[in-house]
Amino acid sequence: MSTAAVIPTAWPEPAPWRPRITHARPEADPEAAEQAAAALLTALGLDLTDEHLADTPRRMAQALIEMTTAADFELTTFPNEEEYDELVLVQDLPVQSLCEHHMLPFVGVAHVGYLPGGRILGLSKFARMVDFHARQPQTQERLTKRIADHLQRSLQPKGVGVVIEAEHTCMSLRGARAVGARTTTSTLFGQLRDDQRSRAEFLELTRSKP
Repeated sequence: MSTAAVIPTAWPEPAPWRPRITHARPEADPEAAEQAAAALLTALGLDLTDEHLADTPRRMAQALIEMTTAADFELTTFPNEEEYDELVLVQDLPVQSLCEHHMLPFVGVAHVGYLPGGRILGLSKFARMVDFHARQPQTQERLTKRIADHLQRSLQPKGVGVVIEAEHTCMSLRGARAVGARTTTSTLFGQLRDDQRSRAEFLELTRSKP
């Protein structure tokens, strides 16, 4: 006698050790963004009837939407059964964000580390976390703290450290035109802030290059 398969009517809630991370802000309106881009380019004196510029408002809008829209992801953690208590550090994670004052990109790398408590983080989630918080207009200082705050809340670790090094095109392409200048920001919590040896180890490793 065959038994019909039971098809769930709804997906179960995410497990507490793999919460779904998502932005709460409204979705972008591509059509309105394209119209606004066309108005801006026209105000700058550009001729949008030119064949080379005819589709630029759509491309410009889509590029900005992509740069300010972060993909949802699951922040997967695992029990720290081995009671590992040494530094975990992932270096040179790509960072691409937008300066909120000029809407021009700043680009660089992030170094993210923590001293595990009861749970450890899946390694790919470091990159997901950085990209998630990077895709919005902001200052580099705020981005650095947002990443560290999120990891501190989610993992309850013994310490968290985030260092970001980036070049700001709002400074290299305009204004001072300081090409090649890099800005470094850091946020540290717990033992990585309060314990001098842990702090020194973390900062020394983020400065070391192969």
